[in-house]
Amino acid sequence: MDFLRPASWEEALAAKAEHPTAVPIAGGTDVMVEINFDHRRPEYLLDLNRIGDLYEWEAGEESVRLGASVPYTEIMEHLRAELPGLALASHTVASPQIRNRGGVGGNLGTASPAGDAHPALLAAGAEVEVESVRGSRRIPIDAFYTGVKRNALAADELIRAVHIKKADGPQQYSKVGTRNAMVIAVCAFGLALHPETRTVRTGIGSAAPTPIRAEAAEEFLNAALEEGGFWDNGKIITPSVAKQFAELCSGACNPIDDVRGTASYRRHAVGVMARRTLTWTWESYRGERRLTEGAA
Repeated sequence: MDFLRPASWEEALAAKAEHPTAVPIAGGTDVMVEINFDHRRPEYLLDLNRIGDLYEWEAGEESVRLGASVPYTEIMEHLRAELPGLALASHTVASPQIRNRGGVGGNLGTASPAGDAHPALLAAGAEVEVESVRGSRRIPIDAFYTGVKRNALAADELIRAVHIKKADGPQQYSKVGTRNAMVIAVCAFGLALHPETRTVRTGIGSAAPTPIRAEAAEEFLNAALEEGGFWDNGKIITPSVAKQFAELCSGACNPIDDVRGTASYRRHAVGVMARRTLTWTWESYRGERRLTEGAA
């Protein structure tokens, strides 16, 4: 196994173009596990740890550009207001040591359905900035996951950053695991309210071959909120609406039985998380409306 260590982003792109099979490594929290267990033996490792741009983030007027290697700890400490769903997801990642090393780019590159960041990124409607010597492009998060541990990257492309719109409404994240820390998700669920567009987006992890959205559930809830005037009147969502939303989220899953949980349990748990996160986010939205009205 050869170790490639570029000193700049341009050198990294050139190395990836010359060796398309090279496996990028930054935090290494996924790659090294696979190598240590001999599940993977790449011909080349492409070390990105010296690429400073990957560790930088910038909050613009409408969105955050998050470098691929920005550690989860940084997201938790500095981007809780702008990216609340991703900050909550970051809290559930492994241990403090791994949160200090791992970043969203690694989750995206591995594209495991159990990656903790995926549901939050789907719910927020992120875009993945990728680049090669041929140029750069942005891939909508909905088009990024193409199969089990497969993504839309070309062989010569590297992930440079993720672009995520600042939250315009409450966001939540929930995860089920076999213990409280250092655990791969049995299943996970992300929810984001977008009052500006009067829409809701979801993200589901570890309950299908890829991270997915519950699109039928979103369409149902969007229609129910609009028809009931909930965005304007701020009333409590009726139990029947919450129940139907939860059932549709559960129905969107296509899980498997494995050592962490059964398929039936995963479907049930996703439904429970969907109902709870909807309750939590909507109560936050109602509270924000009351504060706004009181200030006026």
